[in-house]
Amino acid sequence: MTTSAPWTDDELDRVGSDEELDVASRRRDGRLSSRRTIWVVRVGDDIYVRSVNGPTSAWFRGTRTRHEGRIEAGGVEKDVAFEDVDGEIDDAVDAAYRTKYGRYSAHTIQRITSSIAGSTTMRLLPR
Repeated sequence: MTTSAPWTDDELDRVGSDEELDVASRRRDGRLSSRRTIWVVRVGDDIYVRSVNGPTSAWFRGTRTRHEGRIEAGGVEKDVAFEDVDGEIDDAVDAAYRTKYGRYSAHTIQRITSSIAGSTTMRLLPR
């Protein structure tokens, strides 16, 4: 997977601190899917997303085709690659979701930090 330069500090701050991120996956023919609004967290110098509804979610299934798409958050619009991550980062990503979105109901936080949601964790890599 070819990527461009890493996120700039400004992009990390803006995307990572925004409440929500709009994501569109790239279809087989190269067109972008409809945008979906999801939660986003920053862990270190990386940006992560996951599907609260797990791998059956339509937007997540769309990322499986080309592992590419476009995001918009915090005034940053960028083409990205969706990189699946192994479970080693799950605890840090769970903690980031709890910290950032902790004001939401315990049930909502439990869903986004569940093993089902965790199985869809992806690192966004700038393209």
